Amino acid sequence: MTHNIYIYLIVMSAVTLAIRILPITLLRRQIENRFLKSFLYYVPYVTLAVMTFPSIVDATQIPQAGTAALLIGIALAWFEASLFQVSACCCIVVFAVEFFLA
Repeated sequence: MTHNIYIYLIVMSAVTLAIRILPITLLRRQIENRFLKSFLYYVPYVTLAVMTFPSIVDATQIPQAGTAALLIGIALAWFEASLFQVSACCCIVVFAVEFFLA
């Protein structure tokens, strides 16, 4: 079986194009369903979370450091700390946990 890279590129382009063009052509009027609107509102946040959370734990030398930083970051964000404060504290937590445990 021969593998032709151009076939893969054409299929990938067609699927990507279909995903982007079909909603534009099929949904011409305003979405009025409250459930669907709230679902579509949260899709970017869920996608970002699904991509980010596993990387937080795996990016450090030991998973405990990433998990500790994640928990501290969630707690600080819950109490409305700024983005800079949350990221700085998470970096300090990762450094401290890796210093003492690794």
